[in-house]
Amino acid sequence: MATLEGLARRVVLTGSESTGKTTLTADLARHYDAVWVPEYARGYAAWKGAPLDAGDVEPIALGQIAVQDAALQRASRLLLLDTDLVSTAVYAGHYYGRCPDWVTQAVLVRRADLYLLCDIDIPWAADPQRDRPHEREQLQALFDEALRSRNFPVVRIRGNWRERFDAARTAIDALLDSSSP
Repeated sequence: MATLEGLARRVVLTGSESTGKTTLTADLARHYDAVWVPEYARGYAAWKGAPLDAGDVEPIALGQIAVQDAALQRASRLLLLDTDLVSTAVYAGHYYGRCPDWVTQAVLVRRADLYLLCDIDIPWAADPQRDRPHEREQLQALFDEALRSRNFPVVRIRGNWRERFDAARTAIDALLDSSSP
């Protein structure tokens, strides 16, 4: 795999189900006129048309890597990701009790420049891929631990839409300012 250094700054929106990641990612992409990558697992689940199982973890991880790498080649200064391999690893561990070692290693190698951890302080919105509204706090804690234990750069995103957008924009602006020549 080629190094990811020197390419666009990568910002991942992450967190438990139904935390506004997709909407916020799309809105930020419009604001910055940036390339963004939708959550690969959602499209994969819709394509499969059946419940996901442990055998889907590796194809999801490989698909996430492929779409992220393709988008990275198109991005100039900023690439926004609606989840990344951290989500794959968290959900694999939660649902199936383990994550393939190569995926766990790829999480470290493919570390983004910034993670925006979207909080569960907004109402749950049901859809066909979401199935655990009663486990939001537990899943959010797993995301928090996954990021903290790896010392990934994290900003928590909370509040109503405007507060979330402003907090995300402030964090991204700081990242982009820090990487300017």
